[in-house]
Amino acid sequence: MTFWQAITSCYSKYATFSGRASRSEYWYFTLYHTLLVICLALIPSDLGAMLLALSAIGNFLPAISVLVRRLHDTDRSGWWYWIALVPSLGLILLIVWFCTRGTAGNNRFGGDPLANGDSRILAAQQA
Repeated sequence: MTFWQAITSCYSKYATFSGRASRSEYWYFTLYHTLLVICLALIPSDLGAMLLALSAIGNFLPAISVLVRRLHDTDRSGWWYWIALVPSLGLILLIVWFCTRGTAGNNRFGGDPLANGDSRILAAQQA
């Protein structure tokens, strides 16, 4: 999945908490969101603060939904998101899960998001 495909996918599924999200979809959207926040934080005055607040409101559901779908790809319930409340260990565990390859083939949350992907990408990820 390319950068723009990931962003488009996350916004088109902005409140879809079912299904699975590949690593590239999650990490590209996280990169996009981080860059957006940095750019908006650089805008001085109240306009920057207002745009930053609107961005936070507008990206809240897409960010949570892609996070839950990424957990689904690793065959974990979206409720595991709450482990982030455990100091230090929770965030480290989530990052490890987000970096690991998802379940090959179908799992209880749906089909493999890479199954319809480019065969070169699949071969590179399996290596």
